[in-house]
Amino acid sequence: MEFEDAHLRAHDQPTRQRVVRSILDNGPSTAAALAERLDLTPAAVRRHLDQLLEDGTIEAREPRSAAHRGRGRPAKLFALTEAGRDGFDQQYDDLAVQALRFLDETGGDEAVRAFAERRFAFVEERFDVVRETHPQLTPAEVLARVFTDEGYAASVRDLPVGEQLCQQHCPVSHVAHEFPQLCEAETQAISRVLGRHVQRLATIAHGDGVCTTCIPDIPTRKTKEQVSS
Repeated sequence: MEFEDAHLRAHDQPTRQRVVRSILDNGPSTAAALAERLDLTPAAVRRHLDQLLEDGTIEAREPRSAAHRGRGRPAKLFALTEAGRDGFDQQYDDLAVQALRFLDETGGDEAVRAFAERRFAFVEERFDVVRETHPQLTPAEVLARVFTDEGYAASVRDLPVGEQLCQQHCPVSHVAHEFPQLCEAETQAISRVLGRHVQRLATIAHGDGVCTTCIPDIPTRKTKEQVSS
């Protein structure tokens, strides 16, 4: 019986990894959204979610929005835990943290900030290249492409006041939890390539499900005719 259970778990693993990857790429998701996205039955998705909850890879969250249409309780969102993110590009976090601690002790905050700025130099180095290669993309979409190429699973959402850059994954989130200079350098790099102020709203490093940065529209000056009318 134990052998049969182990065989079933091994058989389920590729699909379970698809579930985890879908949450990583798209952010906290409902069971229904995962079923539709992965072309699985609701029962199959819930079986995988139950196992992922049990082993600590994901956690269930209540939706933030109070607005809910229809009857019954709003569907829960399933998000990756820190343990769940450990399987994606974070094997060397302990070494990175130790290195930055040493840098902080020997060179101070200025040295850590200099390292952080160099770490995110790829944003400015890659922005113009990607923009020239994909002229149909908006500046925010260019940024999303740049970050995705670096493993951040980034996308863009429209806002009433502009756009929002969303990063479903952050390869340095564990390190940035102790050294926020990394998040600050990233935000500054985004601001420089866009030539405008941006506002960081949430970060994975501080417990949010996704890193979000608001990119407001550039205000336009009204003409005399528009003002008078």
